[in-house]
Amino acid sequence: MFGIPGKQAVSMTPNAAQKIAALMEKDGHQGLRIGVKKGGCAGMEYTMDYVNEVDPHDEVVEQDGARVMIAPMAQMFLFGTEIDYQTSLLESGFVFNNPNVSEACGCGESIKFDEALFEKK
Repeated sequence: MFGIPGKQAVSMTPNAAQKIAALMEKDGHQGLRIGVKKGGCAGMEYTMDYVNEVDPHDEVVEQDGARVMIAPMAQMFLFGTEIDYQTSLLESGFVFNNPNVSEACGCGESIKFDEALFEKK
């Protein structure tokens, strides 16, 4: 596990926890797996997938009935991130308030991380 012992990699706002818990209950999933992948105009994108089986290598974060799994390769990129769920007049969705992001594209769909993260082992 990457990070500080005893501190979870990510946190969820009450809105995010409520939405994730509702998705888990509605579809019978074990939770959501969050990761990052190469792509988008800024270089990286967040991924979210339903999970039916917990991978023993994932970091599991549970809060208020919601369960999020952090893929091993994403843990260093997501450490300290707050997951929110926001609803506006035009759209609704998950928002990642990530202190490790150095740039984001104009559409908000892709991100770039501080190069120092790639040097950590």
